[in-house]
Amino acid sequence: MRNFEKATRSVAVSRHAMAATSHPSATLVALQIMEAGGNAMDAAIAASAVQCAVEPGSTGIGGDCFVLFSPGGSDKVIAYNGSGRTPAALTLEWFNERGLTEVPRQSPSAVTIPGAIDAWTRLHADHGRLAFDKVLAPAIRFAEEGYAISPRVHRDWLLEEEVLAADENAARIFLPAGRAPRIGEVHRQPELAATLRRIAAEGRDGFYTGPVAEDMVSYLRSLGGLHTMEDFAAARGDYVTPVATDFRGYTIHECPPNGQGIIALLILNILSRFEAKGDPQSPDRLHIEIEATRLAYAARDALVADPDKADVPMDELLSDGLADRLAAMIDLRHALTDLPPFEMPLHRDTVYISVVDRDRNAVSFINSVFDSFGTGLVAPRSGVVLHNRGQSFSLKAGHPNVVAPLKRPLHTIIPGMVTRGGRVEMPFGVMGGYYQALGHAHLISKVFDYGMDLQEAIDLPRLIPRSGGTFVEAEHTLPAASAQELERRGFSIVPAEGPIGGAQAICIDWENGTLIGGSESRKDGIALGL
Repeated sequence: MRNFEKATRSVAVSRHAMAATSHPSATLVALQIMEAGGNAMDAAIAASAVQCAVEPGSTGIGGDCFVLFSPGGSDKVIAYNGSGRTPAALTLEWFNERGLTEVPRQSPSAVTIPGAIDAWTRLHADHGRLAFDKVLAPAIRFAEEGYAISPRVHRDWLLEEEVLAADENAARIFLPAGRAPRIGEVHRQPELAATLRRIAAEGRDGFYTGPVAEDMVSYLRSLGGLHTMEDFAAARGDYVTPVATDFRGYTIHECPPNGQGIIALLILNILSRFEAKGDPQSPDRLHIEIEATRLAYAARDALVADPDKADVPMDELLSDGLADRLAAMIDLRHALTDLPPFEMPLHRDTVYISVVDRDRNAVSFINSVFDSFGTGLVAPRSGVVLHNRGQSFSLKAGHPNVVAPLKRPLHTIIPGMVTRGGRVEMPFGVMGGYYQALGHAHLISKVFDYGMDLQEAIDLPRLIPRSGGTFVEAEHTLPAASAQELERRGFSIVPAEGPIGGAQAICIDWENGTLIGGSESRKDGIALGL
C-alpha cells in the first residue's frame, strides 16, 4: 500500500474508461471524446493531436508514431508502424560528398517523411467510431484559441530557445516575444490550426498532397533537402506483426523493428534469469539492470534496423540462448568492461498515451518529433514542426542502419502492451528516447517482480547507462548508499542532465471490473477515469 506520508500521488481508479497522458488537457479531451461516443482509438488520436498543440516541443504532426491496439480486451494485439522513410534521392554518397560523419540535427537531411498523420487517418478509418473532424476539433480549438503554458512544457521550451531562434519560422511562432512563453502565458498556433482543419476535412491527402505538402517540400528544398511531392504522396505506414516474450506469466508485446521494442524484450529476458528479491533499489538489483541494458543496447546498435532494407535477426534477439549467454556475462562483483561500442541516440522528446474504453478496447499510442521541437525547422505557412528522426541513421557503409533511399531509421519510440489468459492486462509506455527500452523493462519488472502499483513504479528513481564506458546517469533521488556501492563496483555514477523519461500505464482489473492508472510525475500530465 502507498505510504500516504510520502509526497507523491495515488493511482487513478475508475469503472468505465480511463486515459493517461503527459498533459492534463490531453487526458481531459480523451475522456470527453469517449463520453461523446468515441472509443479508445478516437480518444488516443484526439489526445495526441491536442499534445501536438499544447506540447509542441514533445510531439507534432510533422513526426512519427507507433501504436498497439487490443480490440475488445483480447490478447490479439494489432501493431501499426507509423514511422516515415527517407526521400528517394537521399543516399550515403550524398553525405560522403559533403564530408559528413553524422546527420546534422538542424538540417533537412534529418527529416524523414512524417508518418503520424497517415497513421492517425488509417487507424481511425479502421478502428475509430467518432467522425474524424470531431476527433481533431479539440486540437484545432487549442491551436487557434490558445492554451496556457504548463511547467514542464515551459522548462523544455526554454532549453530550445537557441535552436528555435535559428529558424525564422520557428522563432516567429514559438518565440513570439523573443523568448520561450512563460508558465501561465497563453500561446497560439493559427497556422497549425488551419492545417489541422484541412486534415480534418480531407484526411491524409490534406497533409501529404496539396498546399500543406507543397509548403513542407518547398521549405525543405530551399534549405538543400531532397524531398519531393512524390515522396510525400507515397508515404504509407504498415500493420505489422508484434514481437513478444513471456515474463513472470505475462506476455509482453512490442512493435517489431525498426523500433527498439525488441530490445525491451531482450532486457526482460535477461532479467528473467535473475531472482527478484529484497529492495528494488538495492545495489545488486540496479547492477543487474544496468548490465542487462548495456548488453542489450550493444545488440541493438549492431543489429536493429529497417527490416525491409536489412536482415534483422529477430528470432535470435528473442532466443533463450542469447538471453542465457548475456545473463551469464553479468558479474555482481564488478562492472563489465568488454562491451561492443555504442552508437546510441541520446534522450529525446515524445508523448505516450494509454487509453481503455468501456468495451475494454485498449490503445498504447506514442507520437514523437525526436528532439525537443525536432529539427527546429518549421514550414512557414502550415506551421508544421519537422522532426529530426533521420539523425538515428548510421553513416557507416555496411551497417544495417546505414542511411539509404526510402528507408526507415532505427526508432526509439515504442508502445507496449501486456496480456495474460486470453485478455489484455495493461497498455503501457515510457517516453525518453534512449531510455525507453530500459524504461519498459524497469516498469514491467517493478510491477510484476516487486508487486508495486503503477504510480509507485513510475515514481521510482531512474538511471541509465551512457553510451560507451561504464558511465551511468542517475537522478538525484537514487539512494546514496546504492550509488556509492555501484561506484565501488566500477560504475561511474554521474548526475542526470534532467529528469529521465516519463511513463503512463493503465491496468485492467477484470475481477472487479475496474481500471487502475498511473501517469508520469516528472511531467505535467495525469491519469483520469470515468
